[in-house]
Amino acid sequence: MDLGLQGKRALVCASSKGLGLGCAEALAEAGVDLVMNARGAEALEASADAIRKSYGVNVVTVAADLTTPEGQAAVLEAAQGVDILVTNAGGPPPGMWSDWERADFIKALDANMLAPIALMKALLPSMMDKGWGRVVNITSQSVKAPIAVLGLSNSARAGLTGYVAGTARQVAGSGVTINNLLPGIHATDRAVSLDAGVAKAQGITAQEAKAQREASIPARRYGTRQEFGATCAFLCSQHAGFIIGQNVLLDGGATNATL
Repeated sequence: MDLGLQGKRALVCASSKGLGLGCAEALAEAGVDLVMNARGAEALEASADAIRKSYGVNVVTVAADLTTPEGQAAVLEAAQGVDILVTNAGGPPPGMWSDWERADFIKALDANMLAPIALMKALLPSMMDKGWGRVVNITSQSVKAPIAVLGLSNSARAGLTGYVAGTARQVAGSGVTINNLLPGIHATDRAVSLDAGVAKAQGITAQEAKAQREASIPARRYGTRQEFGATCAFLCSQHAGFIIGQNVLLDGGATNATL
């Protein structure tokens, strides 16, 4: 399928590894030039170089923390005029309701709600002027069904989802779509961290923790960054212009809901 993205340009956040990298790779395969961002310069440069060699697209890298004004300014300077925005940020640490103070919530909001909103506010106008644009926010399955130990993530990502619900319908008439991808567990560093936490709490091995979690997923496995990236690329494609303000689950069936 021709996604109609050849020659487009995208900013993909937190794209040195994991789900962000999967999105960057899929867009590059479709012929999209990239602005890749992550906090760690070494991993970012390695991933960008691999994409250049594999797909022959132009890749600009910006190592910066998007939760800071300086980081946002650096990324936005490189990303002016992009056609596609993929927002992404690692989730806050797990814990219990009694663990978190105001500062913990502010940190979660900065990373998982306020930074994506700032990027959209800055980049949507040029997309609207051109009459075409795509925004995909990587959130979490917890938006559909909250996960008790991820209360910080539940809160911040739900706030972003509410913002997108209204904003997507305001910009759709200008040819710009905004949608959210809601990952369940995927084979990324985040999964390794979560499995390690379960292993420590239950006194089992990390492999046993992973097997335990896989058994709770109807697909009986973790997702891959490649299939996640392919879904992102489709939402950015010429075929997805009638998909507006939606929350697309990629969780192997783990969220037990009719709608």
